[in-house]
Amino acid sequence: MAATRAAVVVALLSTWLLASEAKGVVRRPVQISRSASGEVVEPWHGKSVQDLHREYGNIFKHGNRNAASHLWSSFIIDRAPFMSKKQFLMLSGGYCAVSGSPVGPSDATRHKMRLDHVDGSGKQVGFMYYCCWPCVCDTQDFIRVDSKTIQTADGSHEYMVAVIGNPCDNAAALSKPFNQHGRTTTILESAAEVRCAGGKLIGATMSDNGYVIISLFFSAAGPKQVGFQDEVDFEFMCEDRKRQGYNSGMGEIFRKVAAIAPVVVGARSAARWLPPAQMTSRQLKLEMARRGLN
Repeated sequence: MAATRAAVVVALLSTWLLASEAKGVVRRPVQISRSASGEVVEPWHGKSVQDLHREYGNIFKHGNRNAASHLWSSFIIDRAPFMSKKQFLMLSGGYCAVSGSPVGPSDATRHKMRLDHVDGSGKQVGFMYYCCWPCVCDTQDFIRVDSKTIQTADGSHEYMVAVIGNPCDNAAALSKPFNQHGRTTTILESAAEVRCAGGKLIGATMSDNGYVIISLFFSAAGPKQVGFQDEVDFEFMCEDRKRQGYNSGMGEIFRKVAAIAPVVVGARSAARWLPPAQMTSRQLKLEMARRGLN
C-alpha cells in the first residue's frame, strides 16, 4: 500500500512538471524523500528542538516514548534531506537516546562516552544526550557504535550512530510478563511503540551492520570546546544502582528491550561481505588489518 502511494505521488509530480514545462512555467527542483519504511516523506520545516518536540504526537502514535528513541531518530533522518547538516546535528541532540524523553542539548545533558564499535575495532569517544544520569549506566551496558551514511541538504556524510540490537529478532519476548514497580506487565504494554513486523522493528532505521539506530554518536573531536558530563564521574553511582537492582532512572524498560538481542561486538561486519570498491575507507583499513595486510 505504501509503495503504491509513493508511486502515485511520483507519477503526479512528473505529470505536473511536464505540463508546467509545456506552459512555459519556470520549473524548480522537487525534493522527494522516503522514510525507513519506504513511504514518501513530506518536507518538514522545523528549525528548533522545540519544533521537534511539538511533533511528539506525530512520532509516537501507538503509545508513549518508552524505549522508542528509534522513532525520534528515524523522524530526523527521514527529513535530513530537507535540512542543513548543522540543523540535522542540532535536532539530533533533542532527545534522550535511552528513555526517549525530550531534552534540550546543553552542557548539562551532554555526556562524554567511550563505547565499543560493533565491528570490534575498539572504543569510540563521543557525546550523547541524556535526561538523567542513570542513562549513562544503561548506555555502558547495552549501547554500541556503528556507522551510517545520511543525506542532508549539504550532501551525504558518514556519521557515527548509537545502536542496540533488534528486539524483533525474538519478538515473542515482547509479550513475556515481568514485574515493574510491584505490578506485572509486558514490553508490549509498557513500551507500545516497540512493535515488530516480519522480524523488523517498525519505524527503525538500521545502521551499516544492521543494528537499530537510536541516536547519533556525536563527535568529541574538533577545536570547539564544549562543556559536558563525563561517564567516569558516575562509576560508583552506576555500581550502586546495579546493586539496588536498577531501581532508579527511566531506563528500566529500555534495559528490558535492549537485553532481548544485545549487540555482540565483532559478530557482524558489513565490510566482510562487500567488494572492496563498495567499502568505506574505514572498512578497507579494518578489513586489511583483519587479513594481516597492513
